[in-house]
Amino acid sequence: MGRNDSRGRTPARHPGDAPGVQKDFHEADLRLERMQRSLGVVLPAYDPDVEQLAAYVDSLASLDPATIRIELDDPSGTVRDEVSALPATVSVSDHRRGKGAAITAGFEALGTDDYCFLDADGSTDVESVGRVVEALRSGGADLAVGSRRHPEATVSNTQSRLRGTLGDGFAWLGRRLLSVPLFDYQCGAKAIDAESWALVRGDLYEPGFGWDVNLIAAAGQHNLRVVEVPVSWADRPGSTVGPISTTAALGAALLRAQRRTMLGSTGKRPLLDRLADGK
Repeated sequence: MGRNDSRGRTPARHPGDAPGVQKDFHEADLRLERMQRSLGVVLPAYDPDVEQLAAYVDSLASLDPATIRIELDDPSGTVRDEVSALPATVSVSDHRRGKGAAITAGFEALGTDDYCFLDADGSTDVESVGRVVEALRSGGADLAVGSRRHPEATVSNTQSRLRGTLGDGFAWLGRRLLSVPLFDYQCGAKAIDAESWALVRGDLYEPGFGWDVNLIAAAGQHNLRVVEVPVSWADRPGSTVGPISTTAALGAALLRAQRRTMLGSTGKRPLLDRLADGK
């Protein structure tokens, strides 16, 4: 029964007082809050094609990031000067830290709500990057993983048969060893919110290409929601990745990730400790 006011009348109910309407308002507020979250983008770069990198940085402006940060490893003087002239924050390391160490350093330097890393060659198009970020902002994911091997992905300028076969074999093995089954673990487009990064950052050990697997395995350990997002992707010529040596290194990282999940340690120092030592 409604409460009476001082004159004995029952106050009129505002439409927003209804439980269903209140829920709708709450969900709308959450959607608005997610859309207003700030985005930081990290591009790890070693011996980059500067013209290609510049074009990618320009195109990323359409995502309205608060920060674009280029983590540049072991550049020549000319590359350092050219990359430093781009409309981005540029952090230079005088030695090659590795992809994973560079991304970790970049994420640690961000002060945004959401973090995203992308391969500096622009192989993942910006529209796809937007879908990866949207997977976070929709509230459906804590870690969003771009995927070239998803059935709905679009791939052009495909990899060599050797690289493709090795990549397929690695993904097959990953699905059997890790708690997070994906079509593609290594695509260079992933996004994570700051709260989830705070959970996994201390569990990252791999300084090189094995970092992606390490991140996904750590997310699984913390029961984070990992969502795979199909992307439009184009292979870029002139890659610094050797298919056989890199696949072997990835396989070793995958086994370490499984061992870490089962035993809690592999004897490697956390990346945060190594970065604190300047390594």
